Amino acid sequence: MDRVKISASQLFVLVFLFEMGSSILFGLGANAKQDAWITILLGLAGGLIVFFIHYRLFLFYPELILTSSIQKIAGKWLGRIIALFYISYFIYTASVVLRDFGELLVTTVYTSTPLFIINSLMILTILYGIHKGLEVIARVGQIYFGIIYLMAIFGFLLIIFSGLIHFEFLKPILENGWKPIFKEFLPGTLTFPFGEIVTFTMIYPFVKERKKIKFVCIGGMILSGINITITVIISISTIGPELYSRSNFPLLTTVARIQLANFIERLDVLFLLYLIISGFFKISLYFYAAVEGTADLFQFKKKEKLSFPIGMIVLFASITTASTYAEFIKENIVIFPYFLSLPFQIIIPSLLLLIAFFRNRKKKPDTNIN
Repeated sequence: MDRVKISASQLFVLVFLFEMGSSILFGLGANAKQDAWITILLGLAGGLIVFFIHYRLFLFYPELILTSSIQKIAGKWLGRIIALFYISYFIYTASVVLRDFGELLVTTVYTSTPLFIINSLMILTILYGIHKGLEVIARVGQIYFGIIYLMAIFGFLLIIFSGLIHFEFLKPILENGWKPIFKEFLPGTLTFPFGEIVTFTMIYPFVKERKKIKFVCIGGMILSGINITITVIISISTIGPELYSRSNFPLLTTVARIQLANFIERLDVLFLLYLIISGFFKISLYFYAAVEGTADLFQFKKKEKLSFPIGMIVLFASITTASTYAEFIKENIVIFPYFLSLPFQIIIPSLLLLIAFFRNRKKKPDTNIN
């Protein structure tokens, strides 16, 4: 077992920053129009159920990260294959998130800078963080948690005082019934961002106060879910459901409209600063899960040596997965949720939990973990 240890409060911060991550970058539940906020609340409820599947599985093997517990449950050879797929999933998802943030910066600010340069700078920063270790990333997260909250409150107050809020844009509720809401919920908001909590199965064994893991993760997910819901409500109330559903980055469009006393305007930089911070933590945690899983699967004693090669894979995958951003978005709407998110977040963990239950039916899960 790695000697890395983080506190329950640090886990809470990491869960919050991770779930927020890129979730407010896009128009979550956009096809549900003014009912998008309902899809997020449904996603949060479903995400909490998914978390309990992961947590219950963790209780059977509280000393092992996911890639190790899979081998215990599914057997050595099949378990190693599944573990390798999970490592690939973490690497690919890290590259997807990296591409998201790179495209945002290239589209909005650095229009003459190649995407490769932007992504390279982000990867170098993440490599430094991973080299320093999970404990350092968690401590930095605690610092930025307060900064992000202050920025968010400041931004929301400016939007309100600018007179941009029109709550009539949220009406009529359920204009088109529940069908578009459920289509956006499954697999949409269920898997992104709430189902992504599966990444923390690679971190739970490194938490000092393991008895608090359940409550800390639930708290982090609920807080992030409420914040995402409020953000979506404010965005729709400001720019309207039609523009919200068409815009690539609806919150950026919302923030760009802030104008107060002909003095305070063009606050896009605050939005971009927040996204860079949250993007760093989201990519870092996926990256850490990939490095930790690879070191565990192939028995590397010095996992730091894996950071650079995995970082290069993430970097080049972020560039080569799609030739254009439109193609990239299409892949992540049509392919990613169904063929990657649902299996790795829900289906495989559920099957593993079922097998673990029958294998350990005479032995109750360790609910008194320290």
